[in-house]
Amino acid sequence: MIRKIIQIDSEKCNGCGACAAACHEGAIGMVGGKAKLLRDDYCDGLGDCLPTCPTNAITFVEREAAAYDEEAVKANMMTKKLAIELQNLQASCQGDCAGGGTDTDSASAGNSKSAASKLTNWPVQIKLAPLSAPYFDKANLLIAADCTAYAYAKFHEQFMTGRVTLIGCPKLDGVDYSEKLSEVLRRNNISSVSVLRMEVPCCGGLETAVSRAISASGKFLPYQVVTISAEGDIL
Repeated sequence: MIRKIIQIDSEKCNGCGACAAACHEGAIGMVGGKAKLLRDDYCDGLGDCLPTCPTNAITFVEREAAAYDEEAVKANMMTKKLAIELQNLQASCQGDCAGGGTDTDSASAGNSKSAASKLTNWPVQIKLAPLSAPYFDKANLLIAADCTAYAYAKFHEQFMTGRVTLIGCPKLDGVDYSEKLSEVLRRNNISSVSVLRMEVPCCGGLETAVSRAISASGKFLPYQVVTISAEGDIL
């Protein structure tokens, strides 16, 4: 049958994976570092993936394609769910059943757990982030200079916890983030914005871009700026 279905331009695809995460039917997967339509009958043609693509690599086309098969999609999602549950069960068994652990091992395990990543979204680079995504809804947004994650030891625990994180470096990227960030703020229900920057002058570009973005969005948002020294201290 001839119907509307997505088409992915592999030349434009940057491999960020945002579309695969947005596809609730599992029609898109990452193959060889690129997004790919895995099966025509998994695609419902509604295009939830389109707005998440930062490079506009996904478009609609009218072509011969198998009809959307809701039952096949449900079966596929159930298979994936069972596979994840099995992996979790195996991991739990390995942790519970392994014997001979020492106090040092227990302490290491505890430290590992407390140091778990607080990342809740992907991609994190400002230039790759989608303009709109479900995780932005009512989000406390952290916009951080990428150096801060290396300079401040408790970056995850103190700043990323409970926040959606975007990172960038205006000096290395050579772009003005204000236009894109203003669109993110305008299109989504953001609760607050925090900027984490280094004390070096080039980080001023990030702070300025966020300030301009908030003004351009036309919204009044709680806003704070935290500065980290080169020695890793909060100033």
